Amino acid sequence: MSKAPIVLAVDTPELATAVAWVKATQDHISVFKLGLEFFLSFGQEGIRAIQSETDADIFLDLKLHDIPHTVEGAAKAIANLKPRFLTVHASGGRAMVKAAVDAVPATDVTAVTILTSLSEEDLFEIGYANPALESAVALAKMSVTAGARAIVCSPLEIAAIRSAVGPNPHIITPGVRPLSEVGSDDQKRTMTPKDAIAAGASFVVIGRPITKAWSEGSQAMTTKARSIADEILN
Repeated sequence: MSKAPIVLAVDTPELATAVAWVKATQDHISVFKLGLEFFLSFGQEGIRAIQSETDADIFLDLKLHDIPHTVEGAAKAIANLKPRFLTVHASGGRAMVKAAVDAVPATDVTAVTILTSLSEEDLFEIGYANPALESAVALAKMSVTAGARAIVCSPLEIAAIRSAVGPNPHIITPGVRPLSEVGSDDQKRTMTPKDAIAAGASFVVIGRPITKAWSEGSQAMTTKARSIADEILN
């Protein structure tokens, strides 16, 4: 059975639920994303609990952002978990990204460009001089030259970033929604999963469109994961 290039966002405050989600979807999901809330709640043991249930890759979404020395130490502290991906904020700068890369050579350091929750108005309020597209491309190019092997960007920046960084870095795209879901939550810059892959994304991050099916049971969640996987693969 082919797995789709989906990163499932395992966003739940219950470890047992997280493990159940993995069991319900692992036949269709390539990567499981464990974020800051999960890591602060359950620590390394929580990550290992997930790893014990699946051979899928782990995306450790900590979005590290600090001075280079601190980021280096933080990255080294989780190196033993051997996640496939570890996120850092590209806006931390070249030296910070490189510090993470040097600390975890076996992991694909993944540079987050512009959060998909931010609108153009938000960016200008924060102080960005350029619109999201230009800013994301600049951050991606800098991060790749610093050694990052993956980039996180919104669907609307995929094509421009792929053109800027070439074919090798992974592009991982949150903010993708099936057509029935677009505009239903806090993701501002969205696209369908299949369109995102066609535009040049390597993986798409999907959370609530799959995980909300859990309220109807494990089989419903499996069915939803299969449906979205088929949408991408077929």
